[in-house]
Amino acid sequence: MKRRQGGARHQLSLLALGVILLSGVVLAQTPATQPQGQGPWVVRAYYDDRQMVNDLAAWLEPWEVHHDEGYLVVAVDHAGYDRMLEAGFHLEIDQRLTDELNQPRAMLPGQTSGIPGYPCYRTVEETFTTAQQIVAAHPHLATWIDIGDSWAKTEPGGSPGYDLRVLQLTNSAVSGPKPKLFVMASVHAREYTPAELATRFAEYLAQNYDTDPDVTWLLDYHEIHLLLQANPDGRKMAEAGYFWRKNTNENYCSPTSSYRGADLNRNFEFLWGCCGGSSGSECDELYRGPVPASEPETQAVQNYVRSQFPDQRSDDLGDPAPDDATGIFLDLHSHGRLVLWPWGFVDTPAPNGTALQTLGRKLAYYNGYEPEQAYGLYPTDGTTDDFAYGDLGLAAYTFELGTWFFEECDVFENTILPGNLPALLHAAKVVRTPYQTPAGPDVLNLSISPQGALPGEGMILTATIDDTRYKGSEPTQTIAAAEYYVDAPPWVTSPSPTAQPMAAADGSFDQPIEGVEASLDTSALSGGRHILFVRGQDADGHWGPVSAVFFDLTTRTYLPLVLSAR
Repeated sequence: MKRRQGGARHQLSLLALGVILLSGVVLAQTPATQPQGQGPWVVRAYYDDRQMVNDLAAWLEPWEVHHDEGYLVVAVDHAGYDRMLEAGFHLEIDQRLTDELNQPRAMLPGQTSGIPGYPCYRTVEETFTTAQQIVAAHPHLATWIDIGDSWAKTEPGGSPGYDLRVLQLTNSAVSGPKPKLFVMASVHAREYTPAELATRFAEYLAQNYDTDPDVTWLLDYHEIHLLLQANPDGRKMAEAGYFWRKNTNENYCSPTSSYRGADLNRNFEFLWGCCGGSSGSECDELYRGPVPASEPETQAVQNYVRSQFPDQRSDDLGDPAPDDATGIFLDLHSHGRLVLWPWGFVDTPAPNGTALQTLGRKLAYYNGYEPEQAYGLYPTDGTTDDFAYGDLGLAAYTFELGTWFFEECDVFENTILPGNLPALLHAAKVVRTPYQTPAGPDVLNLSISPQGALPGEGMILTATIDDTRYKGSEPTQTIAAAEYYVDAPPWVTSPSPTAQPMAAADGSFDQPIEGVEASLDTSALSGGRHILFVRGQDADGHWGPVSAVFFDLTTRTYLPLVLSAR
């Protein structure tokens, strides 16, 4: 979780009144002494030197970082408060967020399911039940896979713990191999929204197969792998109201401490503990574990991802994955409204940095978040996305969802869910070649008329080809071509479909957004439902992802004429 915002500046004229108004939040000025109460407290910490942030990120993760305004937001206890003062931060308590953080979690009146106070977020058990229901309802599309154990399950005589399970979605009737999207969620226990977003994504795919043409071809020709609860032991602590981040390993800090466990997102093998982006102290929030991949949850993820994706990058840090490398790895977190990509341990761009940035800016177009390299706020090491890219060459990203760990249900339902489902769908669309396809244009407003016709009757196909849909200053080009395919996408080789050209609606391809059209000859097609795929190409030769539309050819039936005499 990390966040950067620009925007409101401090209203320094109110200092004499003993308050600062910042982004609409009233902050009580706090002297450099211990605050009152038991804590924890949410503080705004002002700094003079960016290195102070980097040093802090070696033991405590900031919630938000505003380098443009020289402050960050973080939660601290008594010891953490003193430690930050000693490091030179000027601290001010955010009372509103402190109150929210310490608010008891209780079931709402009439609430019978979900996390106490948050009925929109399923518990671990409810998440697993939903996955099982999807498999039962759609056995040809869904598989529920045990990939390993939580820490508690590996310990005899204690808590029963949990299996780590992946919900795999694809049409088993269509043979592979198929490109894959892997999504993991809520590896940090207190982050409520990621697991629910991943579960809603699974439900959306299963429920819309065979009715939505894009969902249909995605599950026919691609695989979606969803680790819905990446830290189930820790999540149960968070469901009970604890501000829990790590797993629950009782061998670290102390068996009963609320600071025990390892930060799973600092425990991955790739450059573990290399660069000041994690802690070697057991009770710290960012404790990386005693050795790389010490935790069973980390081992389960690494082993599964390695079993599903080829190794497409050498061990040399400077070597890129090939341009046609396949597969995407997404890690869903909260909060911060960010789309992040490797590297996180160093400010140098990754070898595939330009292509990672292009897809990152495309994904950010859909969810409206800020796209940037993960190191942009502070260093991290031993993280999931650096592992996925560094170890295997996967296009790897972290989404930081929303603006709070315990996002209110109306915000989730009305903002986070509708904003991020399109981003997840786009990631699923481009997994075949994520370092190439995102540079090409998108297909929008795809339609065919009439929707139904007799075989041999003409149909008109129209669409918009758009090369501008990026968040940030991504280069765009004019549209150069568009084409369609009937009943099979362009990558199918047996039998290979025939590309049919589409024309610019205004007569020439000379703009980055073009309307296109074509007349569809149906004379060689049989009756029944068909699917049609469209893609566009820009002037640099980049083909973008396909979009699809269904159409029907009907066979007219004549009823016998019966005459009767009176």
